[in-house]
Amino acid sequence: MNTEQLRAFAQVAREGRLTVAAKQLGMSQPGLSRQLQALEKELGVRLLVRTPGGAVLTDAGERFLPHARRALDALAAGTAELGELTTTPRGTVSLGALQTVGMYLLPELVREFKSRYPEVLPRLSEGMHDALEAGIASGELDLCIMSLPLRRVDLVAQKLWEEEMVLVVPGGHRLARLKRPVALTEVVEEPLVVIPGMSGTHALEAACEARGVKPRVAVEVDNAEGLRRMVEQGLGVALLPALMAREHEARGFDVVEVTKGGPRRQVVLVHRGEEYLTAAARALKSFIVESLRRAGP
Repeated sequence: MNTEQLRAFAQVAREGRLTVAAKQLGMSQPGLSRQLQALEKELGVRLLVRTPGGAVLTDAGERFLPHARRALDALAAGTAELGELTTTPRGTVSLGALQTVGMYLLPELVREFKSRYPEVLPRLSEGMHDALEAGIASGELDLCIMSLPLRRVDLVAQKLWEEEMVLVVPGGHRLARLKRPVALTEVVEEPLVVIPGMSGTHALEAACEARGVKPRVAVEVDNAEGLRRMVEQGLGVALLPALMAREHEARGFDVVEVTKGGPRRQVVLVHRGEEYLTAAARALKSFIVESLRRAGP
């Protein structure tokens, strides 16, 4: 039994004539007859008899008709609901982000997005690069804001912005008093505050290796805000994305530019492909891209 058979039966019951019903359904009369015969064979009863005045329902047909109509109505309702899911932004959308992005960029973006799409519930999570990429690949996350490179070639990445890395040092530090950009090789003797696995940490480790010295790690932390606060307390210096250092004048640390050719990061919006995105996810993706293109991070 299939929906074409049910529609054929319901249409004939409504019109009373096979020729009219076939025209309404956009099929030939022999094709309509085959659908009806297949349905009757499936049910094991006669549903209709032909008379000179048209098609007449049998007792079995009268009993079956309400059920057929309810089944078609339920199918139509389900189809409409799925249509809304793919065309109307509503419901939950999961967005992952690097900690630096989640803390310093997303609050304002999400506020503006919610004012435009109040029926969408953003579900936000922060994490490190590898965990975010795994979350997108598994379908746990709909969208993700992270940095390049990506390990998986089956993911779609759209560039959002590129930014330099800057040194964050305690207020009044000697590197800040130089009043000039510094090379990372000038930092290798300093105590370092790091997040293991972070791109800034890798760059500092590479600079130490280039000078043949072992990194002087003073503190390891697992989040960007903790890293910045450790610097404020004078425990060491850190290499951070410029996004995190915007409000340094109001805090107890200074920002030192890195010389030309220093480390940078490319930030991208990642997903599995348009076919995997709900209307809510597509709306959030477009909003993020358009907002950052217009105003920057």
